[in-house]
Amino acid sequence: MEIFKRVIDVMKREFCRLATKRIYWFILVFAPVFCFVFFADLLKEGLPMHLPVAVVDEDNTALSRQLYRSLDAIPQTEVVLRTADFTEARKAMQQGKIYGIFHIPVDFRREVSAGKEPMISFYTNDTYLLPASLAYKDMRLQAVLANGAVQQALMLAKGKGGPQLQARLMPVTVDINPLNNPWISYAIYLASVLMPAFVFMFAMFTAVYSIVQEIKDNTTEEWLKESNNSVAVALAGKLLPQTLIFLVVGLLYLSVLYGYMHFPLNSGFFPMFLSMFLLVLAAQGFALFVFGIIPCGRIALSVCALWGVLSFSVSGFTYPATSMPWLVQWVCHLFPLRHYYLLYVDQALNGVAMIYSWQSYLALGMFAVLPLLILPKLNRDLKKNRYLP
Repeated sequence: MEIFKRVIDVMKREFCRLATKRIYWFILVFAPVFCFVFFADLLKEGLPMHLPVAVVDEDNTALSRQLYRSLDAIPQTEVVLRTADFTEARKAMQQGKIYGIFHIPVDFRREVSAGKEPMISFYTNDTYLLPASLAYKDMRLQAVLANGAVQQALMLAKGKGGPQLQARLMPVTVDINPLNNPWISYAIYLASVLMPAFVFMFAMFTAVYSIVQEIKDNTTEEWLKESNNSVAVALAGKLLPQTLIFLVVGLLYLSVLYGYMHFPLNSGFFPMFLSMFLLVLAAQGFALFVFGIIPCGRIALSVCALWGVLSFSVSGFTYPATSMPWLVQWVCHLFPLRHYYLLYVDQALNGVAMIYSWQSYLALGMFAVLPLLILPKLNRDLKKNRYLP
């Protein structure tokens, strides 16, 4: 009971410190809310829409105008420039105003009528990889549809229809079934990991900064005295209020993502809640571990920032970890966000039983207890005030 009372006393003291310093309001409330609103608005369409492209129409016939209108009707592309001068379109691409050029050659309609094979060309600016790839996909789709329309017109003119026409236009029928994300929405797999990633980073920063601030304010002795000189009690009382706040923020994220926005959640809410809870604990445990082995607050914060930023690259949700070099595939397991991503895929998307994800749950738990390895050192250094802010 005495230990419990000491923890409560330290928690009350920490709540007062969190409430009276503006930097904590920013990192605990305003920054997470801003990140959530920003990315929720950025990804609200699921996919980038209305990507600007140009149509170079050197034929200017009813058929070429039909191709132009069909391309403009695709939601992901928007024809912002229609010209007969290829140089004008090329300059627009070089200036970054468009992502692609759809080129309809001269005499396109006449060659189609004569049964020849006119060539439709399209160009993309792959400096901007994602929008250029999407624009390429839409222009290629339009070219395939145009080819199908031409073949249909020619075969009907020759009196060939019915099964012969269908076999010529589509000899193989492809049945595409995108699992777990049938809308091919970037928001579903990006927002569901980006939001917790920011909680993870802010939790690391707050854990280190709050201890560094005790040293800068020369209140370490008062803090330890409140815990009866027990570093374990002092750390528990300091981090528990932060844990509760970040858990509330994480619950807000999860509720909006899976409740309001109706993202796939095939295993129910509890597995993802447990994942978020363990991610917050893992962030604090990793931050304490870094702070325990690095005697400078600035460097410890920098290491946490670096670890958080690298998590976006090596966790596997933007580039598959299995395609990375073998060394990176091993190193990526040293990042807590990697295990949260695996839990998200298993629980939210695939809906497997929790028991099959025990390794990822265990990994996050191991990050949470990392400070136990350096607790004696933390005990000595904090009591002797060896750390440099």
